[in-house]
Amino acid sequence: MASGFGITGHQGRCYPIWMDFYGCMMETDKPSKCAELREDYFECLHHRKEIARYNQIGKELAKQEKLGNSPLGTTDGGGT
Repeated sequence: MASGFGITGHQGRCYPIWMDFYGCMMETDKPSKCAELREDYFECLHHRKEIARYNQIGKELAKQEKLGNSPLGTTDGGGT
């Protein structure tokens, strides 16, 4: 992470966010001021919030389909 370049030689997808977080940490006396940037950086790395949201949507879709109210249209597998 120190160089910002990954195995392919290009800048990593999270490097700009890392630099924002790093800059904040260097400029402040209270690390808690950088909590949002830290959260953004970890989300970029691990996608935990994104995955949790996809799981939540999947559960709601399954619930709606079980009730017969498919929000995505028909679920019979037919094409037209």
